Amino acid sequence: MNYATGKAQEPARASTDLRLPGRGSVVNPTVKITAAESIERAGTGCDLWFSESVRIPIGCKIEFHFQGPRHLLALYIEGTRRNGETWIDGLPSSRLRSLAHKLTFVPAGRAYREWHESGASTRVTFLYLDPAAFQRSDDSEGAFQPRIHFEDSLVWETASKLKNTIEGGQARCMPYLESLSGVLAHELSCVNDEVVRVPQLNRGGLASWQKRAVVSYIEEHLGKQISLSKLAQLVRLSQHHFCRAFKQSFGIPPHQYQVQRRMEVAKSLLVDRTNTVTDIAISLGYAQTSSFSSSFRKMTGWTPTVYRREFE
Repeated sequence: MNYATGKAQEPARASTDLRLPGRGSVVNPTVKITAAESIERAGTGCDLWFSESVRIPIGCKIEFHFQGPRHLLALYIEGTRRNGETWIDGLPSSRLRSLAHKLTFVPAGRAYREWHESGASTRVTFLYLDPAAFQRSDDSEGAFQPRIHFEDSLVWETASKLKNTIEGGQARCMPYLESLSGVLAHELSCVNDEVVRVPQLNRGGLASWQKRAVVSYIEEHLGKQISLSKLAQLVRLSQHHFCRAFKQSFGIPPHQYQVQRRMEVAKSLLVDRTNTVTDIAISLGYAQTSSFSSSFRKMTGWTPTVYRREFE
């Protein structure tokens, strides 16, 4: 759905509201864009997820404004600005010039504003994510933190998959969208600690560096059996203290956390029909397919085969 493309001879509001194909009613506001030169923007999506692509020509002076009930994730595909500044309410502003492959995350309700004069052709994707479909399964406490112009290869890769799936526009992708949203929410929550401006007490939980170390190790060894002693050693704690601190930080024990992450990855792998259920089970550390199927059903309510059928 290309809903706002054109040239402006004078400063013009290239702003719109999120409208779904075939519907006249406004669902949610999108980023308001004010530009003196031509821009191109096009978007598509459904009630819970919406993707918008914006192309800005070289030398264009432009402003972005957004504040709404949805989370906003901006992916700068390419771009350099000669001058400019980016703000999110509650964070120091950024005057970064090179924007290529940078990400900006604006939690629902936060005010976001950016202006710049483009020094090169700029392309940015805005993902609008309904909080109802964007929840962490591993850490339900606390709000998502805003971030300006950060780099994270995992977040970028997952967000790109989400964008491509949204633009596919097929109803059968709904379980995959839900799975990708869970993964993206998890990955964004892993970097929350880096942007908290005022240090807070952990109240018995793991310190920020300890959470990052444990999460990174688990992600790198999802297909292996990880011992409590190894995780405790990573963060320099006794096993008893580590288990208690981990549960305080993530809300669940370490083993259950690893199983949840395995199942989230399994959902993504099941979409690709070249992966057999047996191959997926083995890649995630299960010696028997029946054990994997049992864990998957316990976590999702579906067997892997039934889940895969949703995409046929």
